[in-house]
Amino acid sequence: MKKIIALMTALVLVMGLCAFANAEDADISGLTVTSPGGAPALALATMAVENKDNYTYIAADTIAAAFAGQEADFIIAPVNAGAKLYKAGKSTYKLAAVVSWGNLFIAAQKADLTAEDLNGAKITLFGENTINASVVLYALKANGIEPASVEYLAGAAETQALLLTDAEAIVVTAEPALTAAKMKNDQIGAIAVNGLFGEEGYAQAGLFVKAGTLEAQPEAVAAFLKAAEEACGKCTTDVANVAEAAVALEILPNAKVAAAAIPGCAIRFVTAQDAKALVEKTVQIDPAQFGGEVPADDFYYGAE
Repeated sequence: MKKIIALMTALVLVMGLCAFANAEDADISGLTVTSPGGAPALALATMAVENKDNYTYIAADTIAAAFAGQEADFIIAPVNAGAKLYKAGKSTYKLAAVVSWGNLFIAAQKADLTAEDLNGAKITLFGENTINASVVLYALKANGIEPASVEYLAGAAETQALLLTDAEAIVVTAEPALTAAKMKNDQIGAIAVNGLFGEEGYAQAGLFVKAGTLEAQPEAVAAFLKAAEEACGKCTTDVANVAEAAVALEILPNAKVAAAAIPGCAIRFVTAQDAKALVEKTVQIDPAQFGGEVPADDFYYGAE
């Protein structure tokens, strides 16, 4: 009996090693990726610059159409958008990993801006009724900060413009817009929303994989995710290389802005299974943004 068990254990080990080897040798050159530009696209910039034809950059407001079209093997998108569409039956894409954890900042033309400056102040956010706005309001409340009023503009570009033109304004902006503004006015100070929310951040952007690709090319998917993890890691360990790739891909306008902005984009590869608890924590901030409840287990790549 012991010999049989030992033989079965060895067989399982060999099969596992073979599967790993197959994934390592899998061809990922034909896999395609769709992503919004800006911060989310930085996650895979060093991969994209080597295979530009397979990477498509789209406007953020066309993400739902990208999920519905099912043309790309992978999509980078807000985690809440992917979850909401999956729950509604409008997407077959599963969350493979969370790749960004919050690039939001509260900024003003005050170099030494502190959280205390926010109490009793008017704060201008962007994206009313979005998960980003909900996270900011949650973080303020959790820290006992009570603004006198909260107003909204459409996007980070609009709050950045207000930041540059109104010396009294306190706004919510995001990287890389914040860095671009600082280069125009070195008196701008900022508070990272993650510093108020929690340094681990929140589940902001995810890397999603199409169910059909998972079924047809499981080894290639595994190999791609390994490469994606390495690419995300370079946003911490090799910022200069990522910055050069971002400029070559026209994700960001120049290497100086890119290199300064990348650290504030909170890019970090965490597998869907490892990120699940933090995804669910983010859902609790504003469940409506995720379709009303935490995603089902089968939303996560790697679920049993």
